Amino acid sequence: MSMHDKQNESSMVDAYNQMMSRVKDSIDNAEAHAIPSLQKAIEQAKQQAIHLSEVSLEEADEIGNYIKRDINDAAEYLMETSHEFSEWLRLDIDIIEQKVLELFLSVADKTRIELEQLSHPACNVTAEYKTGEITGPGSLVCINCDQMIQFNTTATIPECDQCGGKLFKRAEQ
Repeated sequence: MSMHDKQNESSMVDAYNQMMSRVKDSIDNAEAHAIPSLQKAIEQAKQQAIHLSEVSLEEADEIGNYIKRDINDAAEYLMETSHEFSEWLRLDIDIIEQKVLELFLSVADKTRIELEQLSHPACNVTAEYKTGEITGPGSLVCINCDQMIQFNTTATIPECDQCGGKLFKRAEQ
């Protein structure tokens, strides 16, 4: 990987965290009776990132999709089970970067409430995670060989170090 690729990867991870922070702020600062939908909060965060020239339109769309995938995945898990968030993450909550964890948990929990209020049926579609995409904290499993990769913070998904696979899913609880 070239130095430019490394810098771009790092700036995409930073942009994911910045956009997640703005999504949380949108949701937190909304009137109680007018909680913005996750989609609306993501749209606002994307517009702000583009306006401030942090990322291009294409990058903002890409990151927005990653955030939506990660949050919906976590929110549906929290909605369908009585398990703790740490079980969805499949790793020790103490080793996760605190700021990232708080952002992620706050947005996922509010999204869970929104889904429940809408009586949103869980789609039961397994979210797919690909090498090169950005993901929040948690554990992924290689679809090819079942090797688990753990993320303690926001990061770019690598190839599977066991088989070179490029497709992953959330680790089963």
